Amino acid sequence: MLTIHAAPLVLPVGAAAVADGAVAVDGDRIAALGPYAEVAAAHPAARVRRWPGLLTPGLRQDRARELLTRCYHPDPREADELGELPLWGEEFERLAVAMDTARRAGSVRRGLQRMLRHGTTHLAGPFGADDPALRTAVARSGLVVRIAPSPVPIGEGVPDLDPFAAGGDLARTAHGPLTVGGRADLAVFDVPDEAALYGGGPRPCVATVLAGRLVHRAR
Repeated sequence: MLTIHAAPLVLPVGAAAVADGAVAVDGDRIAALGPYAEVAAAHPAARVRRWPGLLTPGLRQDRARELLTRCYHPDPREADELGELPLWGEEFERLAVAMDTARRAGSVRRGLQRMLRHGTTHLAGPFGADDPALRTAVARSGLVVRIAPSPVPIGEGVPDLDPFAAGGDLARTAHGPLTVGGRADLAVFDVPDEAALYGGGPRPCVATVLAGRLVHRAR
C-alpha cells in the first residue's frame, strides 16, 4: 500500500527544502516528493502518516563497528545495575571477560535497534569475514552497509549512537539525498528547523523508515 509521510518541513538534501512537504512511498521506493497538497492530490488513495518537525533522509552511523564490537548495550533488565547508555572502555572490557556468545549477540541486537531509534539507516563498513555472527546480525536488521570514506572526520573517544554527535551537518550525515525512484530510507525529528539538529540540544527522532518499512516510531 502506498504511504504518504508528511511533515511541516521536508529536507531532501541536495534540493530545496519543502515546507508542508511529503514523501510518497511505494514498497521500498520513493514514488513522489514535494508539497503535501500536490503529493496527496496525485495519490488520493494513499495512507497518510503525519509527523511533527523535520523529515530527512536516513542517517549514516560512521562508528557502527565500534558501537557493535567495543560497546555493551545493556538489557533493560540490567538498567538498575548498568544504566541505559552503551558501556565503553574499561567498563566494556570488564564485562567482556565473562561475556558468552548469547550475551554478546543480545548486545549487538540492542545496539542495532537503538541505532534505528536515532534515525540511522546506513552503517559505515566493512564488517569483516572474521566475525560472521556480526555480519549476520547486521544483515538481518535491514540496515545498509556502505563502504566508503566518511565525509566527516571520525572522532576518538566514546562513540555515540547519535550520528550528529560527530559534528557533521545534515548533508554530510545523511546517507544521501531523497530522490524519486530512490530507496525509501527516511528519518523524522521533532525539532523546528535544521539548526536544531546540531549542537547540544535535544533532537528526538520520532520515526525511522527503512526500505519503506516503519521500523521505529516514538509516538
